[in-house]
Amino acid sequence: MELVLEFDDAGSPRPVPVGGGAHAHVDAAPVDDLGAGDDEAPSAEPVAVEAPSRRSRRERGAHRSADGPVEVDVVVIGAGQAGLSSAHHLRTSGYTAVGERGWERAERTFVVLDDSPAPGGAWQHRWPGLTMADAHGVHELPGMPFRVVDPAEPAARAVPHYFAQYEDAFDLHVQRPVKVARVSDVDGWLVVESHSVERPDEGVVWRARGLVNASGTWSKPFWPVYPGQAAFRGRQLHTHDYRTPQELADGHVIVVGGGTSAVQLLLALAEVTTTTWVTRRPPQWRDEEFRPEVGRAAVALVEERTRAGLPPQSIVSVTGLPLTPAYRAGIEAGVLAARPMFSRLTATGAEWDEVPVANGWAEGPASVEAATVLWCTGFRAALDHLAPLRLRGTGGGIVMDGTSVVADPRIQLVGYGPSASTIGANRAGREAARNLQALTTP
Repeated sequence: MELVLEFDDAGSPRPVPVGGGAHAHVDAAPVDDLGAGDDEAPSAEPVAVEAPSRRSRRERGAHRSADGPVEVDVVVIGAGQAGLSSAHHLRTSGYTAVGERGWERAERTFVVLDDSPAPGGAWQHRWPGLTMADAHGVHELPGMPFRVVDPAEPAARAVPHYFAQYEDAFDLHVQRPVKVARVSDVDGWLVVESHSVERPDEGVVWRARGLVNASGTWSKPFWPVYPGQAAFRGRQLHTHDYRTPQELADGHVIVVGGGTSAVQLLLALAEVTTTTWVTRRPPQWRDEEFRPEVGRAAVALVEERTRAGLPPQSIVSVTGLPLTPAYRAGIEAGVLAARPMFSRLTATGAEWDEVPVANGWAEGPASVEAATVLWCTGFRAALDHLAPLRLRGTGGGIVMDGTSVVADPRIQLVGYGPSASTIGANRAGREAARNLQALTTP
């Protein structure tokens, strides 16, 4: 793929038409409330890699010509919490953001590419009824406090507003909406092919010495496959596409999944209709204060999996569900009473071959009619664009050492595995920036 690059008066790259064929991508292994899968072929064995030697400022400026890639030290993919944390730590370590005046002459540079239309990461896409009081553990970004004035404010408004202020305060110059289609290794460089979301035929190729991948999971909702799914004549939708309970008030709703999203949506739907909750495992309620040591222990268990190259589990699958006053009320009202997974879907609902009630599951009939099946079954890590690098191991995941990919330390994964929590994302951003600073500093 070849580009003709242009630059505006501030020195920012201006996308221009691109050519080239389509590229095949490999899906990531699913991570969801029902469990993790393994749908990846083994990758090549880990190899030792080094970032290319640094060009002088004059050489780098000349290389940003009208007929080649834009050369930077670090590309950050994604501007959610983990991506912004990484960008902040790069910025405070002496890296200059692409788009800042004079960036072409800077000793060390980075660019943040984000495919969302506005600041806010995945938070801008959350359902309107999710308030700041319901959003668990939104942790402030490094260097700027996050003060919630009204707990009833929708998280989809409050968090993006905070992220937008953060981008401006630290002069991060996030490029959006920009989609990263592919990252490959060419002569020791990481070549990042990107294009405008709104105009896919306009793009920029970046050539980097290091990469922070903070692409998150929101763009990869996971839909499990169950018998009879195609036969169901009602509505099926995923948490990703849920907006308001009123849209589902036309009949009974079967909610699938054992995480916090399922619990929150069950409580919201109970205000307008009847529901049945089904899970693969009985819900694990935590009737104790969520102390810091509990969180650290949970993160350690997830990190143990990623070090072994296994697909990471969600933090809540390790910690369990907190027994908040609202959740206790939902249990007492019979709304938060989980049944085991149905055996099949039918044209009009779901059927169970057996109706066990042991191990914490609730009683229920052998069949349930429903207008909607709501799949609260989690998300996959959005890593398709990294497929050409063949980072996955035989366990179905990516072998990690902290935020570093063992097979290629130039790649830092943040918001993945143990850093998927909001607190973990901040720590991961600092670690990733530190690792790449060591790698890209001559």
